[in-house]
Amino acid sequence: MADAPAYRIWPPVALGVPLIAGLAITASAGDPIALPETISRTVGVFLLVAFALWNGWALWLMARHDTALLPGGSTSKILDRGPFRVSRNPLYLGLIALDVGIALLWPSFWALALVPIGVVALWWGAIAPEERYLSAKFGPEYDDYRARVRRWL
Repeated sequence: MADAPAYRIWPPVALGVPLIAGLAITASAGDPIALPETISRTVGVFLLVAFALWNGWALWLMARHDTALLPGGSTSKILDRGPFRVSRNPLYLGLIALDVGIALLWPSFWALALVPIGVVALWWGAIAPEERYLSAKFGPEYDDYRARVRRWL
């Protein structure tokens, strides 16, 4: 077994393809429902800032503990501090917030509507293989972490 998860889909692709498809549909065909501009932009900016702070914190912890920063790299230890204390997948949670934020800032009903497809693709393509990898590599330590910390929040 290689010392890395065997992803079916690289996480940014799993979330990015539905986002881009939604933006393209909005640009070419328009939206069936107009998103309220002021609220959409306010929430979108909030989500982009939250993404930057949240993912920045998670990446800083990963670098500090010498574990892979990019998806698909080797994991050297189970992190259970900072955002990893409240989510087993803080970087993916941040990417989902980024997707929703971009969809709201555009604004694009279709990009927003396709976020769940990206989340399912992310789970199937990256999270499930990553969990198998971590379970095989860390055994009971990862099982204990999974019992204590939820996947999302």
